[in-house]
Amino acid sequence: MAELVQQPALMVGEGWDGYRLLDSGGGRKWESFGGHRFIRPEPQAMWSPREADWDAASEFIPGSDEDGGGRWTDAPSLPAEGWPVSWKDVTFTAQPTPFRHLQFFPDMAPVWDWMRERLAGLSEAQTLNMFGYTGVGSLALSESGPVVHVDASKKSVAQARENAALSDMEDRPIRWLIDDAAKFAAREVRRGRRYDGIILDPPKFGRGPNGETWRIEEGLPGLLRDCRALLDSESRFLFLTVYAVRLSSLALGGLLEEICADLPGTIEHGDLAVRESGEGGRLLPTAIFARWSNDG
Repeated sequence: MAELVQQPALMVGEGWDGYRLLDSGGGRKWESFGGHRFIRPEPQAMWSPREADWDAASEFIPGSDEDGGGRWTDAPSLPAEGWPVSWKDVTFTAQPTPFRHLQFFPDMAPVWDWMRERLAGLSEAQTLNMFGYTGVGSLALSESGPVVHVDASKKSVAQARENAALSDMEDRPIRWLIDDAAKFAAREVRRGRRYDGIILDPPKFGRGPNGETWRIEEGLPGLLRDCRALLDSESRFLFLTVYAVRLSSLALGGLLEEICADLPGTIEHGDLAVRESGEGGRLLPTAIFARWSNDG
């Protein structure tokens, strides 16, 4: 029976040559993506900035509504088609998007490392990446075997394919699928499929390619139960990240404890965070997570 560790865990991204959290505070963060600097809103940065002046190519100005919206300030110095950024053996395009992101989530770097560690020694591991966005996680997983990458956005999947080409990984065994993640998972259960590892990063709210509506509080328990049905006692992990919701990581851990009760291994929960660069860098929390792992 999987054991829930009640003490929260921290997964900390330390930054690398392609990405740095330079400073944070006053509800904003100052970052470097492949040498280009940006300012973005960050409500969890409640402290004061360490630096007095933040120079940036562009800043995202949020809209007035709580659920999003906003715009980037003019950035004539930025390459119009984006620019390459690398994490270890994976290369991808960074570029400002209308959703305040830059085509990847740098706080996921310790998660990519953690998944690779769980699959160490396997060459034909079957993994599933749902809500896979621009494919950095899928490319990281593909060193251990075939990956199924699912996202409802045709544009995101197209960018994921381009990132595979940038990384010289076009020949990796990755299935790039434009699909509603919940419906896909349910179909995989009916097909009797199983996976060695599953990662999912569901949005708070979203729509599938055919207009399906997703609300995390309503849809997450059922989706996780389908994910559990795709795992067995030989599987290695399930990793769930959740952004921008009024939930505790302990709630996610409790849900996984119930769903994975008949599996061996460990269930943990906690925060993802990124450390500011430089001496005495503070930890900026970005998301909550829950994970099941089976290292036996």
